[in-house]
Amino acid sequence: MNEGVSNNLTGEQKTDIEALAALPDAEIDTSDITEILDWAGAKRGPLFRPVKKQITLRLDADVVAWFRANAPNGRGYQTEMNRVLREHAARASKRV
Repeated sequence: MNEGVSNNLTGEQKTDIEALAALPDAEIDTSDITEILDWAGAKRGPLFRPVKKQITLRLDADVVAWFRANAPNGRGYQTEMNRVLREHAARASKRV
């Protein structure tokens, strides 16, 4: 079994999963699934959570103070900083 598969599966469920994993792609019936050819407008699913990387970052004190002051109860300011940086990176990538 692969990592990430629940340990709460029954023996029958584990057997079914192993049988599906061994099945060649050519033998899988996908006739009831619409094939997507244009992924240009695709967006990550609502359940996708990007991997976070812990780093040490030196920022100007006034910048940190502003984000903390504008965060509800002083919480979530790092998440807001991440959102702002991600938005900037996305805009900058479109210019290239």
